[in-house]
Amino acid sequence: MRNAVVGSEFGLVISLFTRPGHGPDPGVDHLISAIPDGPLTAEQLRSVQQLAVTAAEAVRNDRAVLVRCRSGYNRSGLVVAQTLTELGQDPTTAVALIRRRRSPWALNNQTFEQYLDTGLDVACLLAGLDTRT
Repeated sequence: MRNAVVGSEFGLVISLFTRPGHGPDPGVDHLISAIPDGPLTAEQLRSVQQLAVTAAEAVRNDRAVLVRCRSGYNRSGLVVAQTLTELGQDPTTAVALIRRRRSPWALNNQTFEQYLDTGLDVACLLAGLDTRT
């Protein structure tokens, strides 16, 4: 297996998992957010929302955007689906598009799919009610 290293082919790289030496090149906008592949806190959900808003704005400005995580299925799928929602898609269509273009197994984390169906604003409010964290 060959490592996928990002250089300067994208105008914006959003990394939800990073490794030293995997790029992007200096000068490329690079946003990093530690998002687990499990239930998210209100703060993590707000981070997903902000990343999606930033990615949508970059797409509107004709910039190439890469959203990546460890395997490319759930965490990146959540951010991409929310980005598509920011760009006007409904969540069901966004998830179907990701599964068609990436893999039928993309977004197999049912909690993430529920966040999208509920809406991240509401999910964020509900996660904020959990006092165990």
